[in-house]
Amino acid sequence: MTLPAGWHARRPTLDDVPAILAVVHVADTFAVGHPDFDAEDVTAALTAPFFDPARDSWLVTDPEGVVVAWATLDNPTGVGREFVEVYVDPERGADVRAPLLARQLDRVAERAAERGLPELTVRTAVFAPETRWAAELAEAGFSRAKRYVRMRRPLAGLPAEPPPPPGVTVRPLRGDDETDLREFHRIYDIAFRDTPDYEPVGFDRWRERIIPFGTTWDEWFVAEVDGVPAGALQSSDQALEQNEGFVRSLSVLPAYRRRGVGAALLWRAFTVYAAKGREAAGLGVDLTNPTAPVTLYRSVGLREVRWTDMYELVVPATGV
Repeated sequence: MTLPAGWHARRPTLDDVPAILAVVHVADTFAVGHPDFDAEDVTAALTAPFFDPARDSWLVTDPEGVVVAWATLDNPTGVGREFVEVYVDPERGADVRAPLLARQLDRVAERAAERGLPELTVRTAVFAPETRWAAELAEAGFSRAKRYVRMRRPLAGLPAEPPPPPGVTVRPLRGDDETDLREFHRIYDIAFRDTPDYEPVGFDRWRERIIPFGTTWDEWFVAEVDGVPAGALQSSDQALEQNEGFVRSLSVLPAYRRRGVGAALLWRAFTVYAAKGREAAGLGVDLTNPTAPVTLYRSVGLREVRWTDMYELVVPATGV
């Protein structure tokens, strides 16, 4: 990796969390208009399973020793696709983003060989302002795989929660009840199996993965139809800095779709968020989802506010 004179690349440690967070905040502000990461997120990334910061991540510092770029890999399940992130200060670190990407792709090739695979698919996100990044990805051989849309609705003056359809009830998840948690996971797993790119995760691993996103159980809900669990809604703390309640996932079993279950779950979440003084509610949606959830989301007042493209490349294993 060739860097300008006086610039250096090195591996990160946990001592670098504040410096990494600073560059991530600058990058996020450029990409989405506000910081979208906190110190716990950085620490979680550097200590994630299936990740070795001494092999899977790089920092770049300028001649003053200031961190201007951070590259990292992520594979939360240890199977399937790899995700690469290259955060840069858009004013000072933009020139090192492509070289860092190349270095990370070399590492993906090594990781494929280590797993005994002929190749690995790698993905990375591009936000609307990141036109240079999109061009650099295209030059590296990436192509756009899908688009996600961020939707939001204000909660000021939220109407009273409408009554659910006959037979439908919504209750909070019992987070201290493993049976209830397992039922929640079962609904989530079945509901998302017809979604492109879904990678099933067992209950124990799923339970570990939900913790970083927040487990405020009174914002997680289960919907029942005639007493039978049929849908589930997971909230997340990821937008609290914007005073926004965030729906991380909405799951409805196939047999109960288009019966008002999803809308009932969303209205309950909005009502709880508003009661806590949140200014807005939001969520993200994959436009390739065959259930076409955007129609449901618009019906409850959510509107598109920005998009994110996911770019993809198949990387042959080292030696292949």
